[in-house]
Amino acid sequence: MDYRVIEELAIPNDSKMVLVVLDGIGGLAIPGREGTELHVARRPNLNLLARRGSCGLMDPIMPGVTPGSGPAHFALFGYDPVENNIGRGVLEAAGIGMDLTPSDVAVRINFCTLGPDGRIVDRRAGRIPTEECERLCEKLQRAVNLGDGVEFICRAVKEHRAMILLRGEGLSGDLLDTDPQQVGLEPLPPRALVDTEESRRTIRVVGKLLTQAREILADEPKANFILLRGFAKNRHYRSLQERFKLRGYAIANYPMYRGVAKLIGMDLHPVTPDVRSQFEALREKYADYDYFFLHVKYTDSRGEDGDFDAKVRVIEEVDSYLPIVTALEPQVLVVTGDHSTPALLKAHSWHPVPVALVSPTARMDDVERFDEVSCAKGILGRFPAVELMALMLAHALRLKKFGA
Repeated sequence: MDYRVIEELAIPNDSKMVLVVLDGIGGLAIPGREGTELHVARRPNLNLLARRGSCGLMDPIMPGVTPGSGPAHFALFGYDPVENNIGRGVLEAAGIGMDLTPSDVAVRINFCTLGPDGRIVDRRAGRIPTEECERLCEKLQRAVNLGDGVEFICRAVKEHRAMILLRGEGLSGDLLDTDPQQVGLEPLPPRALVDTEESRRTIRVVGKLLTQAREILADEPKANFILLRGFAKNRHYRSLQERFKLRGYAIANYPMYRGVAKLIGMDLHPVTPDVRSQFEALREKYADYDYFFLHVKYTDSRGEDGDFDAKVRVIEEVDSYLPIVTALEPQVLVVTGDHSTPALLKAHSWHPVPVALVSPTARMDDVERFDEVSCAKGILGRFPAVELMALMLAHALRLKKFGA
């Protein structure tokens, strides 16, 4: 879709648009259970939305392509997921509130445990407490000196995970991870995706960082080294306000999704303690914005755990909170997922996700239930997720006529 047309047609009004994303919602049947996690779950409110609105299936990227969470969410917000794909380092740095500049390269790190032979014993350093991670980040921040005009910034995230910014001119984000993804191996040396002057300079800087980190952390009993993951160079994105005349608000608890939202200009709600409080936050902020993104992570987490029944329970919990949203009577309400995470596979998959769009301007179809098979029969058909924003804007009467 050429979104320049949509941007030219976009107009502001007082309508409210709500996008509820159950991360990894799509599933597959497992032996002994009749249908997917959605089929098995008690979901009266999701089914009611399916009956009240237009249903269909969405491909996050394109048929057959298994998406990462970053590009899948860019698509949901009307940004081409291929053109706008960016490394996870930038997304998570933005998501935890790190202020990025155009010269920054963001890198995720795992504190890890190396054995006497230099091989990885534990990729997560025993999942050290977050307080310990904060201490280690402060230790690195005090001692690392990269020189050559490069500033080092380190910030704890959670447990063994942290973020690093390398700030300086002439750096590249096109480096490969140093994490071999399994124990018993040595950390990988920094390597470039593409050999350029900038990538060679960045490899030298990263090599210096790793040498210093090994010395600084040598006396630590568990977290005695770092693994670098998700190198990414910061870039500018045009905001929802610039493109679609929308004041956006994101209610999401995980850095990745907060990062995508922040990069495209949404304001972020503080992290909440549970799913119910996310829905209550929507109600509290409803008067202040016109586009709301509410993200539920645990459907995806339980799918990745391979825990079919736990994913079912999360779906049922979310279903019980949907009346909080419907009572607000938004002009457009969409419930969908960013991708499928079947418990059967314990991973993201390429399967399309169900979508229900409810609006006074929506045509009701014959779909009675919100699940992957029923929604396939809906009036929206099967379409790429990047087209969802145009549909939401149209039903909110936020697009003027095209042409004479």
